[in-house]
Amino acid sequence: MGALARALLLPLLAQWLLRAAPAPAPAPFTLPLRVASASSRGAAPTPGPGPPAEPRADGLALALEPAGGAANFLAMVDNLQGDSGRGYYLEMLIGTPPQKLQILVDTGSSNFAVAGAPHPYVDSYFDTERSSTYRPKGFDVTVKYTQGSWTGFVGEDVVTIPKGFNSSFLVNIATIFESENFFLPGIKWNGILGLAYATLAKPSSSLETFFDSLVAQAKIPNVFSMQMCGAGLPVAGSGTNGGSLVLGGIEPTLYKGDIWYTPIKEEWYYQIEILKLEIGGQSLNLDCREYNADKAIVDSGTTLLRLPQKVFDAVVEAVARTSLLYIQPMMGAGLNYECYRFGISPSTNALVIGATVMEGFYVVFDRARKRVGFAASPCAEIAGAPVAEISGPFSTEDIASNCVPALPLNEPILWIVSYTLMSVCGIILLILIILLLLPFRCRHLPPDPEVVNDESSLVRHRWK
Repeated sequence: MGALARALLLPLLAQWLLRAAPAPAPAPFTLPLRVASASSRGAAPTPGPGPPAEPRADGLALALEPAGGAANFLAMVDNLQGDSGRGYYLEMLIGTPPQKLQILVDTGSSNFAVAGAPHPYVDSYFDTERSSTYRPKGFDVTVKYTQGSWTGFVGEDVVTIPKGFNSSFLVNIATIFESENFFLPGIKWNGILGLAYATLAKPSSSLETFFDSLVAQAKIPNVFSMQMCGAGLPVAGSGTNGGSLVLGGIEPTLYKGDIWYTPIKEEWYYQIEILKLEIGGQSLNLDCREYNADKAIVDSGTTLLRLPQKVFDAVVEAVARTSLLYIQPMMGAGLNYECYRFGISPSTNALVIGATVMEGFYVVFDRARKRVGFAASPCAEIAGAPVAEISGPFSTEDIASNCVPALPLNEPILWIVSYTLMSVCGIILLILIILLLLPFRCRHLPPDPEVVNDESSLVRHRWK
């Protein structure tokens, strides 16, 4: 690793920072990420007569470069609503005639599913019997999350995204008939759109994901980007904060400065590599492998910044030594009190950059080039002061050459290893059977006076 590497500093400053000094202070939480060189952003072309421009060769497309006329990127601006506590959701029309549903956007899973039956916590559901274009696939699926799970029937139907696309697309969809702690009180959505890789899709990766279907049918680049405008607002407020999900490209008006990219280490979740975590300008001085145990991912479906237990304990200790607080305002405290909570939680299996952190940035999921990009978001400000910033480069001399632990073998490799071991065991068993049969054949041979084959003689021979 070079002495200097271009880097992304993700200041993980909560939306409310209490300090004695009245002047704005630099963000106390920073997460430097190894990044690729930021691509230069030229001026957007002025739309005019003639055919629409083709997508850029590098897999990214500007908002004013619709791909084949199927997508209208500018219409996707402000197509999200929600908050970090209950997620950001997108309006969709499903079936024929169309049924309008609000769909949670989740970059930490891969299945597309909607409520398929009445539920106390959802205001509407998708009735397959009312859709003439719905086709069942004859099997059901169960998906489990960190919190909650659901089971649904798998089928396919046409879907339209009113804010962004001029046509409908045929996609796989699960209709949920049973769930546990998935639909919760106060939510404003009734389905989930998993935008991670097909590797995570259930029941298997052979089930084409929503975004893969969209890329193939709409002929858009294999990239999407998100802006969630809840920075500085209550984590569980009205649930109507704005945001944008740009499917197929990036929108120049949704970010400031350059986009800094970090490589995707493994295509299942959007797994990246965390190199260092600083609080108050001081490094936690942990082995970088601790930050990535057993993975570090970017997940819009998770509320907080979740840290492995050892990292979390170090953060709490570091915060206790300073006057810096990573906090979020809470609603419903009553009377004249204001209630705040810590915006970080411990995790048993991953470092998760959740919606609380993502609200500070415009995040680009460039699947075509296996990288995730971060840029400053114009809506991530409090009283005109930004809650997050990006800077670099920084020195990596004190960082290990590989901060990502060895990944567990994926399912196909495990099957190959299993069959190989079974074959080896079969061969060994066959050899043992042959060896067991050989002594019986030897009994028919003429006795050799030099061979001791009587147990009592053998024992006496040992004692002689």
